[in-house]
Amino acid sequence: METVGANGEGCTFPALFLENSERFGTRRVSIREKDYGIWQSYTWQEAREQMRDFALGLAAVGFKRGDRLCVVGDNRPQLYWGMMAAQCLGGVPVPLYQDSIEREMQYIVEHAEARFALVEDQEQVDKFLGIKPQCPKLECVIYKDPRGLRNYNEDFLLSFESVQQRGRAFGAEHPGFLEEEIGKIDPDDLAVICYTSGTTGKPKGVMLSHRNFIETTRTFLEYEGLNQEDTFLAYLPMGWIGDFFFSFGMAIVGGMTVSCPESTETVRHDLWEIGPTFFFAPPPIWQSLLTTVMIRMEDAAWIKRKLFHYFIDLATGQQKKRSRGERVGLLERLLYQIGNLLVYAPLKDNLGLSRIRIAYTAGEAIGPEMFDFFRALGINLKQLYAMTEAGIFISLQKSGEIKSDSSGPPVPWVDVKISGDGEVLIKGPGLFKGYLKNPEATREAFEDGYFKTGDAGFIDHDGHLKIVDRAKDVGKLQDGTIFAPKFVENKLKFSPYIKEAVAIGQGRSHVAAMINIDAQSVGNWAERRHLAYGSYTDLAQKPEVLELIEQEVRRVNQSLAEEDQLKGAQIRKYLILHKELDPDDEEITRTRKVRRGFVAEKYKDLIAALYTDADHVQTEAKVTFEDGREATIKADLAIRAVDANA
Repeated sequence: METVGANGEGCTFPALFLENSERFGTRRVSIREKDYGIWQSYTWQEAREQMRDFALGLAAVGFKRGDRLCVVGDNRPQLYWGMMAAQCLGGVPVPLYQDSIEREMQYIVEHAEARFALVEDQEQVDKFLGIKPQCPKLECVIYKDPRGLRNYNEDFLLSFESVQQRGRAFGAEHPGFLEEEIGKIDPDDLAVICYTSGTTGKPKGVMLSHRNFIETTRTFLEYEGLNQEDTFLAYLPMGWIGDFFFSFGMAIVGGMTVSCPESTETVRHDLWEIGPTFFFAPPPIWQSLLTTVMIRMEDAAWIKRKLFHYFIDLATGQQKKRSRGERVGLLERLLYQIGNLLVYAPLKDNLGLSRIRIAYTAGEAIGPEMFDFFRALGINLKQLYAMTEAGIFISLQKSGEIKSDSSGPPVPWVDVKISGDGEVLIKGPGLFKGYLKNPEATREAFEDGYFKTGDAGFIDHDGHLKIVDRAKDVGKLQDGTIFAPKFVENKLKFSPYIKEAVAIGQGRSHVAAMINIDAQSVGNWAERRHLAYGSYTDLAQKPEVLELIEQEVRRVNQSLAEEDQLKGAQIRKYLILHKELDPDDEEITRTRKVRRGFVAEKYKDLIAALYTDADHVQTEAKVTFEDGREATIKADLAIRAVDANA
């Protein structure tokens, strides 16, 4: 496989981008976007022209070497060009989550000392107008979509097109300026600042260089056999390092085509239209896909449901045999081919995954049952272990050596070792340069040159890295049983009826759980049974729904009972929360990781009730809307006890 710039020394993203435009010109598509139902494509040459005009426009309005450009919005070509433009001028893009509320954005804009921001639309402009008085260093906000902004007269607001117009005029007066600026960039200069999710406190700015990303990306492409013929759907949040790696880094280093969906609501349809060849999704996305499938099957005719469940059970059984290294018999293989004709192939096509050569998942552990389900369909789904500070990859499953309960062996370019207390330590070329404006945290993150991941894990007899949980979250029950909350939660979330869960048990007599139902799935289930409800809270406390969730808890307990070390960690009590855990309420991060300390304090009355003889508990909680408004929800929550399996 040929990677762009493979023979070049000291490459940077801008240098590779220019090389791509010269190499592919108008022959290949660099990026496409669906707008008003029509796919708009830009060749590498067209993308270079668009980016050049914007970069020169940034220079014209005062953007200088070392400046930070905050970028926020849905995945749009203009936003990716903006990140590249900032790099071309020796600046640093700082991508943010598009669903962040004002105070979250304010913290990052202030902390990064950003003078410029590139945003998608009126929604994001309004947020920046709200935080600008508290961010005196913020000088200019540039927007891509002018709809709804006609009467906005602030002099620091500029449209993307107007900046490009200034860029064309600036370029005419300063020929060769951009190429000269690109030539000044060193591979060890910052390429991006990605902020962590802030699970345990304020987000930290992770500084990553061009060298970090380019070396890692090249090696990964060769390791996985991906090349310029592959295509990817850019739908991940731009504030997450995964999007920067797949939609920006791999596209440039690998010369791939990236497609941007019309909106978050049309991702599944656009995925089906594009049919990408490789795909990345964190576990919540795979869970959402699985929930969609299960809902449709519940609505299907009786014979269709029977066929589906028969062949899915057949395929998952074969998948488990392969993972154990057992042989699959001839009759089973023939039946699988029939299942492929009737179930697997049509289902993959319906999900838009029929052309996938390789699919990945990371971000948090995926439930083994969910993992086996998608692999059983014939999707080459692989788990990887990644971190922002690592420049992404640490371990990755090899094709043909898949184990549902591991993240694969460490990749060859990363040195992994396990500390005496079980923490995973890493060293490699992708390691970050440090935390922005936080040298103390940077020093504390390293031990003898190794980065301390904060995750507890071990390397098994096959050389695979297994992550148990966050090291600080792994504990024991009063009887000494190992308690890994995320492990229990992931088993619960395999259910199409459970969206989120928080397991409690550290130092306690038994494990209890607070559960969020999946409103879409449970709502569909309730409608088929003619159960009337008025709200999420009302639906969550229906006796029939409590019974439904109890069945799922019993399923998890049965699974835990099969593990000698974990049978004592079965769930003995649970309640269904009256509201969904929400990033706006600081209960989970933007990447949907539970903020355990915050949740434990906020819901301490509910947790206390789970360890009494009470069968219900009164509660109320404040909720925060995206516009900053607050409301209070009151509810009487039922507490259910569940017997443990022997």
